[in-house]
Amino acid sequence: MKEIIDALSQNAILSKSELKLLLLDSDPKTSEYLRALACKKRQEIYGKDIYIRGLIEFTNYCKNNCYYCGIRASNDKASRYRLTKAEILDCCKNGYSLGFRTFVLQGGEDLYYTDDIICDIVSSIKNLYPDCAITLSIGEKSKESYKAYKLAGADRFLLRHETANSEHYSKLHPSNLTLSHRKECLYSLKELGYQVGCGFMVGSPFQTIDNIIEDLLFIKEFSPEMVGIGPFLPHKDTPFKDEHAGSVALTLKLISIIRLLLPNVLLPATTALGTASENGRESGILAGCNVIMPNLSPLLVREKYLLYDGKISTGDEASESVSHLKKSMASIGYEIVTSKGDYKK
Repeated sequence: MKEIIDALSQNAILSKSELKLLLLDSDPKTSEYLRALACKKRQEIYGKDIYIRGLIEFTNYCKNNCYYCGIRASNDKASRYRLTKAEILDCCKNGYSLGFRTFVLQGGEDLYYTDDIICDIVSSIKNLYPDCAITLSIGEKSKESYKAYKLAGADRFLLRHETANSEHYSKLHPSNLTLSHRKECLYSLKELGYQVGCGFMVGSPFQTIDNIIEDLLFIKEFSPEMVGIGPFLPHKDTPFKDEHAGSVALTLKLISIIRLLLPNVLLPATTALGTASENGRESGILAGCNVIMPNLSPLLVREKYLLYDGKISTGDEASESVSHLKKSMASIGYEIVTSKGDYKK
């Protein structure tokens, strides 16, 4: 197994069978060796710096009905909200004072926010904070819409591909949503010059090891600037409410593999990972991550943006969260830095 991991760390292209052996290997020594090489690779490029992104969850309305998501359109138990432009700008003002130099506007696919509204919000943030990066995570749009957001000042776009297998994709989404269109959106974003993020849930319903291998091969081929993965966590008001949560251990192994597959990638220790395990974010950093995304959303709405049950930090003020993260990162030898934290080519 050491030979396979060494080959991966030297940028060799692994076969499907080699990836399968690595994923199925349950020896703790294998995971530890993988983790050590991933951290070494990350440190060569990004040192011990941890970038923070200010997450602003500005709407929990969504027109889609993805089977795993707590804010799916047909969940009539969800308490819906939308932030105004002024509220979003207040979040940015607070975040900037705390050292955030990237703001992530995340929401459901909410038709209320037209392209003109999104562009106005983006350009307003950019004018107020020209030294900051703006990331959008608002789902599938037309190439023309993506272009408009880019011209308004958006720098990055997060769009998880969810699964690289079309049959599996159809088991997680209604028939009006397709993997081919998802990928088309990702390639459009890349063509327009965004720093692009894709990713998937670990342990989502019906997922197989072969599906995960397809995800890894797609990520390698697509070569995104960012990859977001976390364990699947069920939500009580979705069709998957009784499904088991994804494995934290497998998530951490995949983080290390992705760091070696794409050494320069920006890799967040996700909120889902922090929710699934008490020290999940720290474990993510120690597996190869270099990004954390604390929540800047107003406290009154945080409990309403629940993609899954048990989400952490719904009651923490942003200042509390950043202070805690600085201490927890320092305790494992890393440092939160005030930086846009751009992808290093």
